[in-house]
Amino acid sequence: MLRLLFAAGLVLASLATTAPAGAAEKLSVLLEWFVNPDHAPLVVAQEMGLFAKQGLDVELIPPADPSAPPRLVAAGQADVAVHYQPNLYLDVAAGLPLVRFGTLVETPLNTITVLADGPIKTLADLKGKRVGYSVSGFEDAMLGRILESAGLKKTDVELINVNFSLSPSLIAGSVEANVGGFRNFELTQMRLAGHEGRAFYPEEHGVPAYDELIFVTRKDLLGDARLPRFLAAVEEAALFITNHPDEAWAMFVKAHPDLDDELNRQAWRDTLPRLAKRPAALDAGRYERFGAFMKESGLIPAVPVLADIAVALPR
Repeated sequence: MLRLLFAAGLVLASLATTAPAGAAEKLSVLLEWFVNPDHAPLVVAQEMGLFAKQGLDVELIPPADPSAPPRLVAAGQADVAVHYQPNLYLDVAAGLPLVRFGTLVETPLNTITVLADGPIKTLADLKGKRVGYSVSGFEDAMLGRILESAGLKKTDVELINVNFSLSPSLIAGSVEANVGGFRNFELTQMRLAGHEGRAFYPEEHGVPAYDELIFVTRKDLLGDARLPRFLAAVEEAALFITNHPDEAWAMFVKAHPDLDDELNRQAWRDTLPRLAKRPAALDAGRYERFGAFMKESGLIPAVPVLADIAVALPR
């Protein structure tokens, strides 16, 4: 009992020394989509009081329009947005004053997905086949580079806009493959619907590796002391999730009971290895290589200067 009281005293003392004095400072964080296991460190940090420990009152806001968060942050209507690394290059090229200051999911999630028992066994089998897509731009460039790795061109396939109905169009036979499905969700969705899928991964077929989900803010907020404290809480949550995945899952579904189903349970397991354990760290070479890919693909006019698109904040 004495040891338990002593340990509790140490925890309280630690909280007292690490928490900034004064009232918690508000920080608004716009998500890129509805809450899902990709956001595990944010939800767990909220549930464990890790933001409060850093003197922050963080509001996590799912978007009504998934395309809006970067623009709202750039316009000063929110502090932080969860964003996609590929899209950040497009936004910066378009003049939005955004910069990456942290990472949430540190590997690509995009895939080319086919039916496991379908006609596509190798990428070369895509020749003459129908490929479904939802969003042109980066996905189009990604598909082109992947096809090149198999000696094909985009003109060798028929592109069909399936309007975000990726798995259903593949299962229904409307297309033989789709591009843009997330590997931590779509394969499970297909299996639960009675159809096993198989994925080809961009980073294994010529597309430079990139961070799927990042934290962005506007440039004039980079000196804001709330941001490194926010990342410190996210890091602590990510490490807790890694060490205690079942306890973290219980916290996650307590906060969002509507997500307690087989799809999200499997997505949780598939997502955990991809969460950034050092969210404040910046791999400069990765960002420069991906910028070169975006320029080569004709999506941006020039490779941006690293500091204009991504920074590592002082801790």
